[in-house]
Amino acid sequence: MFERIRQMVIKEFIQIFRDPRMRMVIFVMPIVQVLALSYAVTTDVKHITTAIHDLDHSRVSRELIARFVESEYFDIVEYIDGEDRGRELLDRGKAQAVIRLNKGFAQDLLAARPARVQIIVDGTDSNAAGIILNYASKITGQFSQQILISRTHRLSGSAAPGFNQVDLQTRAWFNENLESRNFYVPGVIAFVITLVSLLLTSMAVVREREIGTMEQIMVTPITQTEFILGKTVPFALVCIVDVILITLLGVFWFKVPIRGSLWLLLAATALYLMTTLGVGLFISTVSRTQQQAMMSTFFFFFPSMLLSGFVFPIANMPVPVQWLTLLNPMRYFLVIIRSIFLKGVGWHILWPQMAALAVMGVTILWLASRRFQKTLA
Repeated sequence: MFERIRQMVIKEFIQIFRDPRMRMVIFVMPIVQVLALSYAVTTDVKHITTAIHDLDHSRVSRELIARFVESEYFDIVEYIDGEDRGRELLDRGKAQAVIRLNKGFAQDLLAARPARVQIIVDGTDSNAAGIILNYASKITGQFSQQILISRTHRLSGSAAPGFNQVDLQTRAWFNENLESRNFYVPGVIAFVITLVSLLLTSMAVVREREIGTMEQIMVTPITQTEFILGKTVPFALVCIVDVILITLLGVFWFKVPIRGSLWLLLAATALYLMTTLGVGLFISTVSRTQQQAMMSTFFFFFPSMLLSGFVFPIANMPVPVQWLTLLNPMRYFLVIIRSIFLKGVGWHILWPQMAALAVMGVTILWLASRRFQKTLA
């Protein structure tokens, strides 16, 4: 039995590495995807192009504008003198925000009256707009607080503060600088491994059928179980190598910390690959051509990515959709890989997710083998 599986594995490796396109899919595509997606997928908003409409032209208004510039989030692209120019900049996408300070801004502050500042943002990207408004609120809030403290000092005539302040000490665990790249790069690794493993296995059986070698294999003494193992083991080993390559890329190129055990990561990856290879094999048994297999692969891949928590938090989804995500293997693998990378937790924390992957992997592989037997019949 083991000799037949070994021969089958050798045949698959020869078939994989003999095809230049397959070598591209295995080694080049994952690295290119990780590089491209890791740079592209980020929610950090910096260098916000901003237009200033300063009608006050006072020292105080210039101080507030300087606060925006010093924050390093806002880049002043133009000082405008009318609302029409601000609208034009927003329409053309040359500015993401317009800050307007009305005439009398400084006088209102000195007279202890509310001094209004208006910020208009491009809301087509609601996520970025919300972040920009949050930045602007913090800057104006700190500026207002400093004005209030200065006035209190002046009225009390002392250097000491006239009231006690609430001193909030903040600290973020696991991702100290709150860099979105540290959150997304492990997700991109899961994304790439899913796509590669699905593409490889979905073509496995249907390719044999298309080139006419399936009948030749079946007249040999090899059993269906040996055939399934011979088809999946090479792809599993290739995907493990891919995981190691792109993990090294994430750690050494993007400086994403990996605080957990690499062995635990490889073990969890092996469990996850059982599910993706099983799904790919199932697709391969129900498809008649490689084109059908590829279309079915993407039909499965995109919903599983969107319902995994890779981009959108599962907790924000409707309750029925949250229940549906329990059937998605990528959901569990994302929790595992992000926890190993950023939190450094072990199996005693991650065993529920790993158990779910094990159950789903065995079930899917069993369904694929059953479907394979029916296909042969």
